Amino acid sequence: MKKHAVDKLLTKHDNLVHSDGVKIVSHTQREEGNWVLQTLMIQDCSAPFKYKRTKRFRSLEGQRVNVTYYPSVETVAGFEIEVMKVVRIKRA
Repeated sequence: MKKHAVDKLLTKHDNLVHSDGVKIVSHTQREEGNWVLQTLMIQDCSAPFKYKRTKRFRSLEGQRVNVTYYPSVETVAGFEIEVMKVVRIKRA
């Protein structure tokens, strides 16, 4: 049986997490140099999900997505904040 791309990623990387069919409640996009920083908030989760792309995309707000990410910590104004670094995202 052929493994899916997500299964291969999860097997290869221990800290990687995958969630299916999560609902996006907020999607913001802001310019950061030559990149556009995408920040998602997912229903029933208090940590932001972040990733960069080269251009703006249609808003994912209200959509259900499958997302693969690494838990991480960023320091903002001296406070440590849990964030999720998105590796892969697809509409469900």
